[in-house]
Amino acid sequence: MSAANPATPEPGSAESQADSRTVQRGEARSSAIMAAGTLVSRFLGFGKTWMLGFALGLGSTVNDTFINANNLPNLIFLLVAGGVFNAVLVPQIIKASKGPDRGADYISRLLTLAVLVLVSLTLLVTLLAPWVIELTTQGYSPEQKSLAVSFAFWCLPQIFFYGLYALLTQVLNANGAFGPAMWAPILNNIVAIAGLGMFIWILGPNLTNPHTLDNWGPTQTFLVAGFSTIGVVAQTAILLIPVFRLRLRLRPRFGWRGVGLGQAAKLSVWTLLTAAVGQLAFLYVMRIATIPGAERLRLERAGDLTAAATLPGNAVLEVASQLYLLPHSIIALSLATVLFNRMTRAVQDGNRAELRDALSHGLRTMAVATVFGALALFALAGPLGMFFSGGKEQDGVMLAQTLTILALSTPFMSANFMMSRVFYANEDARTPFYIQLVLALVNVVAAFSIQFLPFDQIIFAIAILYTGGNILSVVVSAFFLRRLLGHLDGPRIANSYIRMGYAALGSAVAGAGGLWLMGSYSADGFAWSGRIEALVTIVVVGPVMLVAYLMLLKLFRVTELRDLLQPLLGRLGRRSAPAAAGPEEPSAGTPAGTPAARGRATAERATVSVDTGLIPRISGEFDAASFRAGPQVEEPVQHHDGQGPASADEYLPAEEVPNTARGSIMREEIPLPGRRTFQGTAGRNPYFSRHRRKKR
Repeated sequence: MSAANPATPEPGSAESQADSRTVQRGEARSSAIMAAGTLVSRFLGFGKTWMLGFALGLGSTVNDTFINANNLPNLIFLLVAGGVFNAVLVPQIIKASKGPDRGADYISRLLTLAVLVLVSLTLLVTLLAPWVIELTTQGYSPEQKSLAVSFAFWCLPQIFFYGLYALLTQVLNANGAFGPAMWAPILNNIVAIAGLGMFIWILGPNLTNPHTLDNWGPTQTFLVAGFSTIGVVAQTAILLIPVFRLRLRLRPRFGWRGVGLGQAAKLSVWTLLTAAVGQLAFLYVMRIATIPGAERLRLERAGDLTAAATLPGNAVLEVASQLYLLPHSIIALSLATVLFNRMTRAVQDGNRAELRDALSHGLRTMAVATVFGALALFALAGPLGMFFSGGKEQDGVMLAQTLTILALSTPFMSANFMMSRVFYANEDARTPFYIQLVLALVNVVAAFSIQFLPFDQIIFAIAILYTGGNILSVVVSAFFLRRLLGHLDGPRIANSYIRMGYAALGSAVAGAGGLWLMGSYSADGFAWSGRIEALVTIVVVGPVMLVAYLMLLKLFRVTELRDLLQPLLGRLGRRSAPAAAGPEEPSAGTPAGTPAARGRATAERATVSVDTGLIPRISGEFDAASFRAGPQVEEPVQHHDGQGPASADEYLPAEEVPNTARGSIMREEIPLPGRRTFQGTAGRNPYFSRHRRKKR
């Protein structure tokens, strides 16, 4: 058997086991790289959040107003265009990139169309900024509304750059360049931090020089909102450098008839509806969250400063959401993205047991981090609240109270995200829509009721709503998944979660002891005396909790810890391994032009994260990870008929099969676009050939 056409390894053979280990190492490296990039970005994002609280104050009317305006570009983009970009344009870009010209002509047309749509959308929304603010806020005074409109005029142009960032990211992903898009958001945070730093240096922090509606001016607006938008522009502009290096010769190209977007949109209708329903519900909940900030301003104007200081606004909810999302974004999101490959392969092979095992493995592995994260955030809520408070103890207390409500639902949020991957791997976009619809209805009805609560309870009630929604999402998803998989390996998952829960509870007890020794449970204790003291408390108690958790995991024999650490251990092992033929030095038997010979991975998935729903993404911050595709996991690829290995250049196995998704009572056999859906030969553009005949 020649090297170009190797024999298919028998299941259970040494060669098959070696291939399996190679796949696992590939998954581990991919997960570690994604987690590292997310970790650095999140770290700087928290630095920006800390600076914003220091500059404006966490519980200030100005901060609430800016947070609401700065979240609008992301929410509007995801509502109007985000689903289209993720579900329609991404598969087309990746498929076109397989052509002889690497899709230059086809991608140029898509980019031209997308840029025109983005420009029109951005201009329209920006011109309608006063109306947008009126629609997304409730109870704002004329002064606060005027400031919100000023912020919106600066922030809404971000819509265009979010869309362009998403498109450029997919062009890079399709050509095997994953690094630039992974690290570009870091530049965004650095620019925003620089603007806030200049604000503090020139105008002083809110603690010593309160910034209110009465003394706010254009300079403050530019340093806060202007630099926020400049950061988004920089995040997008930096991607132009690696795109130019691809030498695709992209240029404006018009003529879009027959590019295939109409058919792709029809196939993606349920994905688009899911995103739209989630964003509309989220916008309504955020409208309710603006009520306490408006009431705070009224109390301040009435001279009741004590009552005003006890009203948490949407800035408190935003910071608490960012903290609560940390375990999910670093561990669960990366792991789910990598396991999506494994789930897709299981569906292609018709192996329901393997699909169930992949889900069980993902749920149990990520729980090692999310269960600990939930208890750690709950225990350290006080010091974390004080650290991000901007210096005011009362603001720290309100943030800590909100965080304790959100923290305990962290495992449920991540579990729901992992469970949703099964539906998309099975090319089922309709069931996630039903789940999202149920959750959206619950959230809208509950939010409508929340607005009638006392003003000081609204933000806490919304946090309870999110926590209940995360739990409900798991229950509803499990109902649909049982119909698909038969069972969910429940006893094994429950056993792991219980043992991890015991270990996390033990670590929380150890953390509580450390916090008590440092005076965290006393109003005049060390942790509440300042932000630096709060940080010291976190740095001291956090490692104590982590060590206690790891020891208890070993005591309770939680083997999933090894699976979670595998990405890190895999990278360390790779560095210490003896030199071997790698991607940059292909072996003699590696054909030229294969991914191994080219020295870079290629995009395997036609769809990327569809985390555009209400429950998984609470924070209004733009999450660039939602528009990144993960690298391909190198493995022997089999044809769908099992008759031999596929070509190294084949886009995905069984791509030419029109549809292999299973129908049910609740849904028809409608697959997701771009994966195992016939849309023409991969790499060819039947509509814009180079030698098209001229019409007479």
